[in-house]
Parts: sequence; C-alpha cells; structure tokens
Amino acid sequence: MVLLLQFVFIIAIVYFLFILPQRREQKRHRELLASLKPGMEVVTAGGIVGEIILIKDDLVTLKSGDSRVVVERPRILRLLNPTAESKK
Repeated sequence: MVLLLQFVFIIAIVYFLFILPQRREQKRHRELLASLKPGMEVVTAGGIVGEIILIKDDLVTLKSGDSRVVVERPRILRLLNPTAESKK
C-alpha cells in the first residue's frame, strides 16, 4: 500500500511540475496567435523583430527594417510591447 501511495505521489509531482505549466504556456501561445492584428510588433522564433503587415490564413507578413518577411503564424513567439498593444 505504501508503495502505491509513493507511486501516486511521484506522478502528482511530475504532473504539477512539468505537465501543467506546459499546458498553460501552450494555452497562452494559442491565445496570442488568435489575437494577432496588423500593426502589432512581434518577435519570431528565429529572432526576427517586425511589425505585422498582413495576416492570411496561417501566414503572417512582417515588415522588418526595409524588407518584408513571410513567416508561419505558429513561429511568432511573443509581442514586442504587449502593454502598448493592450492600450490601443
């Protein structure tokens, strides 16, 4: 019986330390991707910083410097200035 309780305790620790935070992060990322709009400044997984010009299906066109780059929507990691975007 003690061995079973220890096993359950270890599974609970793994769930709360690894699985639950990862699910929260995935949910936050899905919400971020759903809220993207032209004019927002974002950072991609490759480190490109740019302003969203166009969103078409799963592709996002960014203006970075003097060039335009097309990236997949899931490759956008975060907003550059999230507090400024929430005030608009």
